[in-house]
Formats: sequence, structure tokens, C-alpha cells
Amino acid sequence: METLKTILYFSIFRYPLKLEEIHDYTNYSELSKTSEELQLLIDDKILTKIDEFYVYGNDLESVTKRLKGNMQAKPILVKARQKAHFIAKFPFVEAVGVSGSLSKGYYDNESDIDFFVITKPNKLWICRTLLMLYKKIFLLNSRKYFCVNYFISSNQLEIEEQNRFTATELKTLIPMQGKALFDTFYKNNLWINGYFSKFHPDLSHVAETQKPFITKALELLFNTQIGVFIDQLFKTITLKKWRSKFHFMDEVDFKIALKSTKNVSKHHPSNFQKKVILSLNSKLEEVHKKFNIDLPKEYV
Repeated sequence: METLKTILYFSIFRYPLKLEEIHDYTNYSELSKTSEELQLLIDDKILTKIDEFYVYGNDLESVTKRLKGNMQAKPILVKARQKAHFIAKFPFVEAVGVSGSLSKGYYDNESDIDFFVITKPNKLWICRTLLMLYKKIFLLNSRKYFCVNYFISSNQLEIEEQNRFTATELKTLIPMQGKALFDTFYKNNLWINGYFSKFHPDLSHVAETQKPFITKALELLFNTQIGVFIDQLFKTITLKKWRSKFHFMDEVDFKIALKSTKNVSKHHPSNFQKKVILSLNSKLEEVHKKFNIDLPKEYV
């Protein structure tokens, strides 16, 4: 029942899928196999088909919600590409992609544009600090169209947390800047094929941004042992601030949601990854009780 787990996952976001979309998340080679399985789930009254969408339960309004969100996402995606091009000009930025709801083609009034940034080695925290300063000074700390909350360094490209949530985020990630590095990034994360065997990233529209003179000058200035020291200093200051602000979080959650290492910076204080996995497991348990279908649970 590969199709059902996929539908249950996206039902957490009230985002019903079409046949081809569901098939893309399965390991089935033939579309007919996916279609047959979905029809069995409809016959058993586990799913409802509304137009071309497959809905878990009777959440009929989720179809309208998705269609509206898809429409709103189109102009925002254009804005995201412009922002990604701008971010790529910052010192030590090597690649930029869009994640979150927009990467799945959805946007509403509660959404942000979430950017995933890959930086040069030993300069992640300088890069992050410069982008945060820009956001605070010029955008008045608004994250609506400039939510840079996940950074990794190009010398540690493999994502450590390997679960259905992170696999889905990598599958739906939209690379926008740094074509060559994103190619290497995906080659370092082949574990995703264990979840989605048909995944083949399309990098044909990914650009390579030329750095302006001022950026090159700043990179040259910080490309010293002093730069390494400043990078470590910014990491220490940020981590101390987060430890104080999020003192209520236990250590396990903090290390995932607010990971702060030499090569990774995540700022996800709501620990969305954990919430999604727990919600999915709750739905899997619900399906087991209602329909006597056993599907393996997921782990954070």
C-alpha cells in the first residue's frame, strides 16, 4: 500500500494528490499498478476521488484549498527566483534552493518563501549572519519573502536526518542557483532512493550566478584564519542566543530543530519535522484501527 502512505502524508497538509503525482512517490514502474491500488482503496471507502484528486476520508474542502494555493504559488515562485538570484550574490553562498510549501506548488497567506542555502566551507556562519543582517536592517526582520532558515556547508552535503520528511523535502526541493553544486548535493544524498526510487532531479533550469566585485572583495577579506575565527565566533554567539531563547526545548529536539554545527545551521523552532512524523504515525494508527491495514511507522 505505497499509495496510501503517500496520501496520508500529504493529507497532514490537506494537500490531495493526482494519480501521476502519487505514482511518482511509489516504487511501482507501471502507472496502472498505482491506479489499481487507488481504486481498491476507493472501493474500501478509505479514499474519495474528487475530480482528479484522491482524498483521504471526506476532506472535500482540501481540493479547493489546494487549487487556490496552486494559483497563488505561481507569481510567488517568480518572486522566489528573483530572491534566490539575489541571495546567491552574497559572500560565500554557493547554491540556493526553495523548500517548504512553495516547493510543492502551494502558497497561501500564512506561507513564507523558505530558502535552502549551501555555503563555502568554514564560512557558513559568516554567510548566515550577513543574510540575517540584511533581513533585519532592510526588510525590517520580515521573513515573508526571505526566510533563510536552513544552511549547510559544501563540505558536508549529505543530510544527516534521513526519514520520510527529509526525503520528501529533498524530492520537492527546487534548486535555483548553483547547478554544479546541486548535482554533487544529490549524488551525496542517494539514500533518498530508498524512499522514492524514481527520483531524478531536474537541474536544467538552475543558474550559476556571477558574484559582483564587492562580494569577491569581502570573500577575499574573510578568506583567512581571521575569517575562520569570526565564523566560529558568530556560531558561538548565535548558539548562545538560541540556547537562552529556546531553553524549554529538550536536548534531542534542540539538536534537530536548531542544529548548530560547523557545517549546518537550522532554525526550525517549531520542530516541524517531528510534528509531521508524529502526525503521520497517528494517521497510520488510525488506518490500522479503522481498516485493519498495517503500514510501517516512520521515525524522526
